Amino acid sequence: MFTRKPKFRPIDAVLILLCLAAGVYVAYRVKYGLEYRSDWGAIPQFLFHRDPATGRWVPNYLLQGLVTTLKLSFWATLPALGMGLVVALFRTSRNLFLRMVGRTYVELIRNLPPLVLIFIFYFFVIDQLMPLLGIEAFIRSRSIGAQTVLAILFAEKSLFVQFVSGVLTLAFFEGAYMAEIIRAGIESIERGQREAAYSLGLSWADEMRFVVLPQVVKRVLPALANEFINTIKYSAIASIVSIQELTFMGRQVVVATRYIFETWITVAALYMVLTLSLSLATGGLERTLRTSD
Repeated sequence: MFTRKPKFRPIDAVLILLCLAAGVYVAYRVKYGLEYRSDWGAIPQFLFHRDPATGRWVPNYLLQGLVTTLKLSFWATLPALGMGLVVALFRTSRNLFLRMVGRTYVELIRNLPPLVLIFIFYFFVIDQLMPLLGIEAFIRSRSIGAQTVLAILFAEKSLFVQFVSGVLTLAFFEGAYMAEIIRAGIESIERGQREAAYSLGLSWADEMRFVVLPQVVKRVLPALANEFINTIKYSAIASIVSIQELTFMGRQVVVATRYIFETWITVAALYMVLTLSLSLATGGLERTLRTSD
């Protein structure tokens, strides 16, 4: 297939110059209009600092927040996938009641602002659920070694309950969007394949297991990978309920130092590096799946 090579045109040069001029103007207004004295040399100390006990360089506030963001997003994605699969099966079921349950959940999540939903779920659902699960007592009863492993994989003992709460809240929110992706994948399977499976005497479970879901996984995997990137961005909402992810840590640095622009630009750059890396990986996954077809 012949593709044209993109050419650099005069209009492109004009647009680049306009963007540069806009950046220079914003920098000028910040420096002279707001009389803000920037100090970019202060930012590296909030990325790494020297541990006084060992003398080694260890992650500081912003990198600790970045690691927490990754862990929060990863662990939230797993239950969100499970919830999305179940709701997608409800949405495509022949049972009217199950379809109504699935649609109610999806429409409720999609038509409420994320911030309001986080407050409702965290303070009204999680606040009642956590004591029933007994997570705090469970963590305190573990050995030092077990607590160390849990701190590496999840969060420190003092922050474990908040971390689990954030995971469940994000999973509840993201599950609705993953459900729609999986539902679309299920409905994209040709009707003739499902009719053939039925004519062969396969049960509904076997039809899903051997015919439908293997094809659905291949079709929706890139979209689900992209939704993981969205989970990383939505994890910033968890900062409002005192979960110490990247946005929360950035806010703490701003309050303590008043380095407003430096801190938030650094936070934005860290998010950009993370999400852009995952976007490139997702693009590679899509090309691989396209080639295998």
